[in-house]
Amino acid sequence: MQQPQFGRRLRQLRTERGLSQSALAGDGMSTGYLSRLESGARKPTERAVDYLAERLGIDRGAFEEPSKKSFLQALTIAASANSEEFNDELSELLESSGVEDPVLRWHGFWLVAQRRLQQGRHDEARRHLEEAVRIADDLDIPELRCRAQTQFARCLRSLGEVSAALAVAEQAYRLSRAADLSAQEVGAALLALISCEAEAGRLPDARAHSEELLEVVGDRADALGAEAHWASATVRVRQGDYEGAQQLLGQALDRLSSHENLLLWVRLRLAAASLSLQSHPPLVERAAELLAEVEPAVALVGTEVSRQELATLKAHLAQHQGRPDEALRIIREMRKEPLLITHRDLIRLRILEAQLMIGSGEVTEGVQQLRQLAEEAQREANIDLAAEAWRLLAQSLTPQAAGS
Repeated sequence: MQQPQFGRRLRQLRTERGLSQSALAGDGMSTGYLSRLESGARKPTERAVDYLAERLGIDRGAFEEPSKKSFLQALTIAASANSEEFNDELSELLESSGVEDPVLRWHGFWLVAQRRLQQGRHDEARRHLEEAVRIADDLDIPELRCRAQTQFARCLRSLGEVSAALAVAEQAYRLSRAADLSAQEVGAALLALISCEAEAGRLPDARAHSEELLEVVGDRADALGAEAHWASATVRVRQGDYEGAQQLLGQALDRLSSHENLLLWVRLRLAAASLSLQSHPPLVERAAELLAEVEPAVALVGTEVSRQELATLKAHLAQHQGRPDEALRIIREMRKEPLLITHRDLIRLRILEAQLMIGSGEVTEGVQQLRQLAEEAQREANIDLAAEAWRLLAQSLTPQAAGS
């Protein structure tokens, strides 16, 4: 048992169990001796190791810190194999490993967070991204700081924490410009900022930044170019510029083939279908075409998140096509499982559910749900969702008011 590794590991095992030094020392060891062991000032005897292992309820081998080599192996395996088993193993090592290389730890937290986001496990991703942001700040590497802040902002927005997401996204954008980072980094930061500004109802700011983003990407026919046009289309839909939005969506879809990035190809078509249904009047036939085009790909390579996004859009489509019973059936089938879609999509789905409940005769329950959703969206600064919920609530109460 070498010092200071033994002392560091001993302190970690003790604190993980919520024990004070005196509680761990007990009657068989002085607190002063234990303190010197933890500080690395004394080398442990065989008897001390056996005594502490017994007090902690562990084998002697638990005092040996995972080596940098084992951490590197876990990191490499997890990065090259999209397996939940390897991701969980890497996550456990991050929590318990004595590896001190901050760059390796950043990479580990970043990788696990990315996988958690793909799975729709935003709460877990948030915890890992918070750590990635902290490590990147300590390292003071602009690229890592910007990347971590950008993804953290997107995660917070997905969780519905719009104000916090906006503050982090603004930091990432300012950093990307101040450090004169690459177009890829600036573009990613702008994407996060635009989505947060649009969510917070700051549409003039979002429009200005979307124009800036289109200048940054230029004629790039890659993922960033496609997402830039997608984000700009989203802003225009919320501003009521539906024709301009459809033009940008068409350019986004044209910039990426399914052979280059099938998952993004799927996401773009789901987004295009969603924005088509949000147009006034809704482009129902266009949305139906897009969903029919993307459904086989979702069945083939889709994640649980993309499958739920597809089901959500099919419910909205059914409602627009005059099939409310089918829309309500889809929603209630979805509610049997944990929902992994973003907070915004979840609120929109529950607004639709409340609207359908009122239409099917469950008036009291539907009105109550609409009121709760309107208040929730208002608290979270989701201006357009709050306005939509209040509008539907007023419509649902008007017949009752007229008859009273």
